[in-house]
Amino acid sequence: MANSDATSQANTQRQASETCPEKQALLSFLSEHRWILNIYIAARSEEKATAAINSIRNAHPSSTGHLRFLKLDLADLESVTEAAKSFLASAKSLDVLFNNAGVMHPPEGSKTKQDYELQLGVHNIGAVQFTELLTLLLAKTASNYSTVGKEGCVRVIWVSSLTAERSPPGGVDLESMDYSKKHESKYTKYSVSKAGVYYQGTEYARRHKHEGIISVPLNPGNLKSDLQRHHPGLAFKVVNATILYPAINVIPWGRFAKIRSDLDEGSRSISEGGTGIAEKWYDWCLE
Repeated sequence: MANSDATSQANTQRQASETCPEKQALLSFLSEHRWILNIYIAARSEEKATAAINSIRNAHPSSTGHLRFLKLDLADLESVTEAAKSFLASAKSLDVLFNNAGVMHPPEGSKTKQDYELQLGVHNIGAVQFTELLTLLLAKTASNYSTVGKEGCVRVIWVSSLTAERSPPGGVDLESMDYSKKHESKYTKYSVSKAGVYYQGTEYARRHKHEGIISVPLNPGNLKSDLQRHHPGLAFKVVNATILYPAINVIPWGRFAKIRSDLDEGSRSISEGGTGIAEKWYDWCLE
């Protein structure tokens, strides 16, 4: 959300998850335009978050905004709860929650602290539970905006991926959501987790739109970052040559586009003419 009225933004709190190129760009943009903001960088590593904060501060010394570190490990549900408590204890409002943390194709057998497959735990279970813990504050902030005639100012952003469309039919397997009944490769698990993120974005919107919260899943585009750290160099030389710089075979940047038809159907409830997969998936992530 962008607003050039610094006074109205005095109590704004913003949440960004994990250090990555698009988040760095967002924070730099906000800092450069001198909005009076509190931006929370939620991350596992205080060292990396502090380095990012210092880099942005040095680039924009005249900014009157505030950058803060929030300890959060989405691979540990205890950390998720503690991070939410810490944030709620210090913040009076929350305009934007950017669920941007991610892990891609980690070594086989990688698990969260609660023994979930790592990509599933971080992208889906941890992100959903963290978001729900902050929903009351998001709704309160949206209500405050509504009283002064401003709608659509509060939103939750869910970072999915183009690989969501490489997931199996339906996106996720409702009979084996934790892979207990069917083994999949780490590559398929990544695609499934990103299809799950798409469902999270649409289902959260369905559940909370009446509270004035906008929820949007998106494909961030093809970016070179630490996300690819588990891949051999040769693999990403091929990727870089095809989709990173030439950007072939992808939807043009910044466009709305249709997702695979079965995922679209899965995002809608049965009463809305869909298959209801998103609703069941979201409920499972909350269990």
